[in-house]
Amino acid sequence: MFETKNSYLNDVARDQSLRNPVTEDVHKAARAYRLRRVREQLVKNDCAAVLLYDPVNIRYATDASNMQIWTAHNASRYAMVFADGPVIIWEFHNCEHLCEHLETVDEVRLAINWAYFGAGPRVSEKAKVWAAEIADLLRQHGGGNMRLAVDKMEPEGVPCLNALGVQLQQGQPLLEQARAVKSAEELELMKWTITVCEHGIQRMSDELRPGMTEQELWAYLHFENIRHGGEWIETRLLASGPRTNPWMQECSNRVMNEGEIIAFDTDMIGPYGYCADISRAWTVGHVRPTDEQRRLYSAAYQQIHHNMDILRAGMSIKEFVDKSWPIPDEFYKNRYCCVAHGIGMADEYPAIAHAGADWEKAGYDGILEENMTICIESCIAVEGGKEGIKLEEQVLITKNGCVPLSSYRWEEGWLI
Repeated sequence: MFETKNSYLNDVARDQSLRNPVTEDVHKAARAYRLRRVREQLVKNDCAAVLLYDPVNIRYATDASNMQIWTAHNASRYAMVFADGPVIIWEFHNCEHLCEHLETVDEVRLAINWAYFGAGPRVSEKAKVWAAEIADLLRQHGGGNMRLAVDKMEPEGVPCLNALGVQLQQGQPLLEQARAVKSAEELELMKWTITVCEHGIQRMSDELRPGMTEQELWAYLHFENIRHGGEWIETRLLASGPRTNPWMQECSNRVMNEGEIIAFDTDMIGPYGYCADISRAWTVGHVRPTDEQRRLYSAAYQQIHHNMDILRAGMSIKEFVDKSWPIPDEFYKNRYCCVAHGIGMADEYPAIAHAGADWEKAGYDGILEENMTICIESCIAVEGGKEGIKLEEQVLITKNGCVPLSSYRWEEGWLI
């Protein structure tokens, strides 16, 4: 195990610098705004209600949180939001008390787990009981409208609902559109997560030295997130030296050597379920970079800042893509998967494809609206090269441009 010096664990001054400023009034206002956004989408799409299984969507609509990672792959809790009616949550066994503080939840019931893990060979039986309850609620509160949006669901449930007169619609587009534009209170919650994330990044920077493994360094971000009320980290994207090219290699037990590039992507779900998605790159030991490292870093920095400079509310996604930084041929093969993407409680709409072949294959248009939050991406690495650079910045779109939500420093002394 790598032994640290001047342990950050006992740094009382830094601990005191992170006192949560978010009030309960902010929480209530954010919850009210998010629920209203969901209901607006239901009305717009002529749906009586939306049935939610994705724990991120449940959190967005209600602020109810329970075993978020576990329930993402075990369909054991769900929620139903009516356009003009109650919000009902079906909770996991003996978890009804978890929603007692939420004014957004009108009723809590015991979930019927009809996925195979919970129901085994009784899936069909359990699914029919579940569907009957859902259909009955639609008849009670839907005003004659039997159109139900669903974000995700096991296939067995579809014919069960259809047989009871329920008309199904994809629910994820409704939730993505609802989540895209942030309120002032949401931004306050997100900024606090970013503050916690930057605290973790600084700790990684302070602790970084030759001889430690990638995983030992990465653990500091997890530690700072969890001890400040954060929840989980979506990926393990930290790499050093030759593992930075190509990108997307998750952190390992590789021992880092002085002078190598170390780059990371936080993908951190922090306090209150909001995401901080920031990438930076350093040298191991914080020694002077080589000329080639500086060249790669300068290109990545240029890509990030060029694309930040052109971004503003009211422009179309296609216009943004057409004006985005043209990736030089030597870096094109190892480009990042997108120019930018939305961010909120996780990565979200829109995912903005690069121009050219990427746009033809996966691009879609839309309008970049005021108070969307976006992550601007860059990955710069020569095909077959020794190392690469990964940078990313989280920003708020305004009518006058974009505003960085992170204040964590760049390595401006590397620029050429």
